Amino acid sequence: MNTTIIHCWKRHGATAALATILVWALAGPGVVAQDAPWTPIKPGSDNMEVVAHVPLGGPETVADIELEQELSRPYAYVARARFNEALAMGMDVIDLTDPSAPVVAHEWRIENEELHLGRGGLDVKYFKHAGRYYVVLAVQFRPGPNYDLGGIVFDVTDLPSGKPPVEVARIAEPDKPGGFHNIFIYKHSSGVPLLFTTISGDTAHIYDLSKVVSGDAGRALIGQVPIPADGDIRRAYHDFYVGWHEETETDRFYGGGSGGYYVYDITDLENPELVVSLTGINGVTRGHTFTPGPNGRYVIAETEYQYAPLRIFDLKPALDGEVTNIRSPISAWTANWKNLSHNHEVRWPYVFVSGYLDGLQVFSLMDPENPQTVGYFDTYTGPALEPGNGGVMNGAFGVDVRNADGLIVVSDMMTGFWTFKMEGFDGWNGADWGVPDVSSVQKWDEESREGSR
Repeated sequence: MNTTIIHCWKRHGATAALATILVWALAGPGVVAQDAPWTPIKPGSDNMEVVAHVPLGGPETVADIELEQELSRPYAYVARARFNEALAMGMDVIDLTDPSAPVVAHEWRIENEELHLGRGGLDVKYFKHAGRYYVVLAVQFRPGPNYDLGGIVFDVTDLPSGKPPVEVARIAEPDKPGGFHNIFIYKHSSGVPLLFTTISGDTAHIYDLSKVVSGDAGRALIGQVPIPADGDIRRAYHDFYVGWHEETETDRFYGGGSGGYYVYDITDLENPELVVSLTGINGVTRGHTFTPGPNGRYVIAETEYQYAPLRIFDLKPALDGEVTNIRSPISAWTANWKNLSHNHEVRWPYVFVSGYLDGLQVFSLMDPENPQTVGYFDTYTGPALEPGNGGVMNGAFGVDVRNADGLIVVSDMMTGFWTFKMEGFDGWNGADWGVPDVSSVQKWDEESREGSR
């Protein structure tokens, strides 16, 4: 048995504790944890600079975050949710014209906010179409007002002139109420901007956003991604990533959900083809966040329960046609084995993590079998909350990275909005690392890839 020794430190208090745990059965070799404590006096590594912090008011009212990529449009969008009794159900627009002094430029809240039940705004993404800029806010409400509402689309083109977001459309699913827990926006190889959403059902939905913003939202649903699992599936997928696979010149969907993780070829939107599944994994009955590196070989998989590390998988055997299912990770990473990491962004070889109680964490996959922590900053040093999932699901919720200059933004459920710079990371382009220039950042102004196939 391969025993990995993890040096971990007591999360609250001055006493360091050394814990040795057996993780071979769970994750395999290569689990890496912090080798130094972080405290309220020194909450971050020396290479991580806090550029700014904006408290957004109301604990547990902040969800995911999105950062526009053009330097001429310095805007971040924060989804506002209700994880307790506080009312904050909508979206904030943050102006980063001065990154060291960001301001909340606009606040949008759902009408009759006090009558709505549920979480409210959970995810937010932006896109560009026909020269205009838009934001999609994903919402979830329980039975009551807007129970069937999933997405609200805003035109944000005129933010630089001081005008607020203008609502242009709503996407509802009367037959599958309960809203969209997570969304992803992708520029398909055909050039069409696509919205991928979770739903209360056994697929993920695909919407043509060009139809939505042109007033044809009722006919915008153009495809679905199934999940190869048996039985009644109330919510098939939890989260996903969609990206261009350069080697095969195909569009790929990477989804975490019931049973594990799945990769589909969605070049033909009407006929998604399963490329590889990751099921039967020790400790995984349901996948969460699932993100590939730029060439689609290595993937980072999150599972939403306390003590679970981020698992790293090598898809090469499946991509080479040798197997159809992969169940063993090649390594794993955690900041603190007692806690839980949430979302992440990949800018190869770096993985930027919003780690709940562990704040912002950055680790390197330069050697995928031996992940190494390279920077961190704890955005919330308060106590864990009970009783949900051991009390570890509060703190840093979302993270995003601006490729042009390396600006890092974090949304923290308890402390609000943060911006960071990591020493030596001044932006990202795949060519600088000898990999395809592929990340979650979409190239809206480029021609479609359809003609390249």
